[in-house]
Amino acid sequence: MKVFVTGGTGALGGHTVPELVGAGHSVSALARTPDKAATLAAQGAIPVTVSLFDPSALAEAFSGHDAVVNLATAMPSTALFMVRRAWRATERVRTEGSAAVAEAALNAGVDRLVQESVAMLYRDNGADWIDEDAPVDRYPAATGNHAAEASAQRFAAAGGTAIVLRFGLFYGPGAAHSKQMLAQARRHVGLVLGPPQNYLSSIHVADAATAVAAALRAPAGTYNIVDDEPLTKRGYADALAQAAQTTPWVRLPGRAGLAFGHRLTSLTRSLRVSNARFRTATGWAPRYPSAREGWPATAAELTRAP
Repeated sequence: MKVFVTGGTGALGGHTVPELVGAGHSVSALARTPDKAATLAAQGAIPVTVSLFDPSALAEAFSGHDAVVNLATAMPSTALFMVRRAWRATERVRTEGSAAVAEAALNAGVDRLVQESVAMLYRDNGADWIDEDAPVDRYPAATGNHAAEASAQRFAAAGGTAIVLRFGLFYGPGAAHSKQMLAQARRHVGLVLGPPQNYLSSIHVADAATAVAAALRAPAGTYNIVDDEPLTKRGYADALAQAAQTTPWVRLPGRAGLAFGHRLTSLTRSLRVSNARFRTATGWAPRYPSAREGWPATAAELTRAP
């Protein structure tokens, strides 16, 4: 297939572009700077310089492609995660940008749109499993993801094939917060966001990339992209500590994280999310069944990196 990727140099895109190229697809990708264009070219993709917010220019760039994969984002740093204004850039990308991408894909005659979203949209469901039919929630930091999903739905309503992928919490090489979390663990600090018995659904970025590739053959719909075994917050912190080869002396912030309200609600709630629908639809399976396997692999790779 001929595939156009937006966000091809981000945490997920940096794994997705080479995955698509390696699968034999012809890949073009949006590049905002010469350095990013060079990175994409080195991965075997064709870099294209175009504004994410210009539907006419995007339609011209999308022309002749079979699918558009929209992974564009502008996530704030972990240091600014709880600052509401720090989310403005990513909200613009996911509202105006996603709308422009969907409009351009329709105008260019592209058949398939794959749109990134997040599993953190679901409501707290305790220890119960969550599938794609579970109710979602609306809170300030989720505004952009709801808008992006709505753009994909408009694409579908106009006759296109829309695939929405709700990813769990990313970790792995390329995800900026992974180095910070490992560094904390090596200082014997266990990161427990919310009540320790609550569940956290995550996905290694390399597994997320293979899911994007698999989505090119999936039936239209919304799918959860998470690993096979969501861990409790306490279990996740223990997996991270094991990867760092340390023992946590303190576990923070724990239940105190609830005091931050909607600023941390995407991370403090209990989300035991199932990937069964996507596995059944595509045959996809994660290389790392849980963070217990994924974090040691991440620590080893980050240690080897220059």
